[in-house]
Amino acid sequence: MKKVSIFLLSIALCGCAGNTDKFSPENVNSLRAPAYPLVSIDPYTSAWSMADKLNDDVVRHWTGVKFPLLGALIVDGVDYRFLGVNQIPLIAVLPTAVTYRWEAAYTEKAPVGDSWTSTAFNDAAWQHGRAAFGTPEMPFLSTEWTSKEIWIRRTFELHADFAQEPVILEYSHDDDFTLFINGLKVVETGYQWKNNVQIQLSDEVRATLRPGKNVIAINCKNRTGGAYVDCGLYLQDLTNVRYEQAAVQTSVNVQPTQTYYNFTCGAVDLNLIFTTPLLPDNLDLLSRPISYLSYQVTPNDGRPHEVALHIEATPDWAIHSPDQPTRITVDMEGDVAYLRAGTVEQPILRKAGDNVRIDWGYFYLAGNVKDSKGVNNTNLTFSPPAMCLDANIGSVSAAAEGFVMLGYDDVYSIQYFHDNRRAYWTHNGTVSFLQALVAAGKEYPKIMRDCAAFDRRLIADATRVGGKEYAELCALAYRQSVSAHKLIEDADGNLLFLSKENFSNGSIGTVDISYPSSPLYLHYNPDLLKGMLTPIFYFSESGKWTKPFPSHDVGTYPLANGQTYGGDMPVEEGGNMLILTTAIAIAEGNADYARTHWKTLTTWADYLVKEGLDPENQLCTDDFAGHFAHNANLSIKAIMGIAGYGKLAGMLGDKATSDKYISTAREMAQKWVQMADDGDHYRLTFDKADTWSQKYNLVWDKLFGMSIFPSEVAATEVAYYLKKQNKYGLPLDSRKDYTKSDWIIWSACLATSPEDFRALISPLHLYADQTVSRIPLSDWHDTKDSHSIGFRARSVVGGYFMKMLSEDFAKKK
Repeated sequence: MKKVSIFLLSIALCGCAGNTDKFSPENVNSLRAPAYPLVSIDPYTSAWSMADKLNDDVVRHWTGVKFPLLGALIVDGVDYRFLGVNQIPLIAVLPTAVTYRWEAAYTEKAPVGDSWTSTAFNDAAWQHGRAAFGTPEMPFLSTEWTSKEIWIRRTFELHADFAQEPVILEYSHDDDFTLFINGLKVVETGYQWKNNVQIQLSDEVRATLRPGKNVIAINCKNRTGGAYVDCGLYLQDLTNVRYEQAAVQTSVNVQPTQTYYNFTCGAVDLNLIFTTPLLPDNLDLLSRPISYLSYQVTPNDGRPHEVALHIEATPDWAIHSPDQPTRITVDMEGDVAYLRAGTVEQPILRKAGDNVRIDWGYFYLAGNVKDSKGVNNTNLTFSPPAMCLDANIGSVSAAAEGFVMLGYDDVYSIQYFHDNRRAYWTHNGTVSFLQALVAAGKEYPKIMRDCAAFDRRLIADATRVGGKEYAELCALAYRQSVSAHKLIEDADGNLLFLSKENFSNGSIGTVDISYPSSPLYLHYNPDLLKGMLTPIFYFSESGKWTKPFPSHDVGTYPLANGQTYGGDMPVEEGGNMLILTTAIAIAEGNADYARTHWKTLTTWADYLVKEGLDPENQLCTDDFAGHFAHNANLSIKAIMGIAGYGKLAGMLGDKATSDKYISTAREMAQKWVQMADDGDHYRLTFDKADTWSQKYNLVWDKLFGMSIFPSEVAATEVAYYLKKQNKYGLPLDSRKDYTKSDWIIWSACLATSPEDFRALISPLHLYADQTVSRIPLSDWHDTKDSHSIGFRARSVVGGYFMKMLSEDFAKKK
């Protein structure tokens, strides 16, 4: 073990009265969040607690992969674990494909009956292959599986009886996964995809594991995208278990930039704040890849107590897969001491995809140094894989507080049309990560004040326009949305704010991800929205994309070298780009950004005039619902895109063009009303009666103040929506019970009364509070049973800020 002794400013206040205000936020969020944001830097450095209590589960990346972070408070020699869970070492009985490419029989034709799960079944006619099984992009792959369904039998011999020992099953799957052991069903996931899930086998199942022949039988269905199967069995090594006693969590509170926890650790109370300062008016700070973990300890019995703090992480934060060798170092820079971990290989920008973690650059666990009298001794140590910070706070008789920092230096962030670009905060490499780390330590007091002030303003503004439940949803959505992007500049100094399409397909700069997320950025900083649109404009204007409508994306994260999505969305993306460019002009009070791209906007507007009223068979942003023609809501988008182009022309002083396109949009809207009319509502598709859908695209007519559609269209739709709600929200349309939560809020903004708006928001708040899917907030869920259908951790929850944006634009009319 290597040990370095340092002195941390973060504990210098021991025994002194701390600044208690920052640990007592003004607002309390009543939501039981689906997952709690802890470290929210970017799509790669994104850590969450996916349990009610911070010490009930390991900290995880949004993909579900473990990002181990352990915390314990030692009070008078007694350990109280407040963060994460003990990672008990495992002894392999049957290893997963990470360490051993196990062999199995498999078939892609359904077996007859249920006997295929038993040890007696004869699988001689099946094919044989090695794990893992899946589509070509998956890790540790040996056997390619590209059909819709597979059946696998992993037969194995045991030479010992495990009836009295805890046995751990570990599995990874994509999508629907059912697993049997010796004929007994152990796992049935439904439509999910997860990695490295570990469960302890029940006594009934464990009792079947006898010396001789045994079998694990698996059925997996691939509904969409990637496919994957891997599994293994392990015993627990209980010889060196630490920090078994859990602290008692008394509260948790999610605010926009901070998550607060409170604990009782015997005779000492512990308060925590996880802060990522994603302040939209400070781009250096928003892009700086450093988060804070603040702590405060206070005796609760009026007596002094000896207190120490232990924080522990592992290099898992800097790897994609467990087989990657890592290196840990400990060092100092100015007033900062740090532990640093990264892969030995450092394959910069070599991986792209959705279910992918970063494996280049370096993860940091750090603290400020103050070499002065009265500062307590603290050690940074590492014994791979553990990276430990141990702070001897000493005798505590009053509140003492401090902080540690967690950060990530990705060296190069994005490949932008074959040019590797650094993060914005580096200013083209002139600022080093260590300089940023030192600055983060020095600026901590001001940053904490600024974050608290921003949080208070956001909650107050959201409550004023939409009520408490609406404000609580916005608080939960804020960090999720912002941290699903990476901020860089291109070689010409243009700001680029590139999203990752998390848990969808991994695309970068997707237009129909920018569209739903846009309200947050229009409200707080339109430059960030311009940073989303600029790559799409460049792709067309450079001649790399030659179609008369925008591309869907500019690549697969983090490689922005051109569209990789398999199909186009002509009307969808054309309408999106025109509407968003118009919204930027209204937010800024000028059309300068539109002027720069006028030729391209004209091409797209003319395409919508030709093709937008009655869209042919194609995808829209709700592509999970499949292709369909005559989409009434998509037609609204096209019409509002044309209207927006007309408004832009007027702002640029071209009255003739303005009148022409606005008149065209109004004529199209009149036809739309006739084509979509279905009595007390408007149709899903023009050609099918007795159907309906949310007309969320209509919200732009309200925001733009153009009255392109008759006012009774929105009124009719809202009245109908109020009759169609389920327990957990308004379905997307008449085809299924699932919904998109961002679109619910847009649809609710069509309401003219606060009561109707809140009636549509309340079921969505209930969903966020009660969903059975413990993952970063999913924007695609079932409105009857609350489970996530597929998406998670996506930036589109920025769309929750549509009500706040609506109020902004109302003031500009």
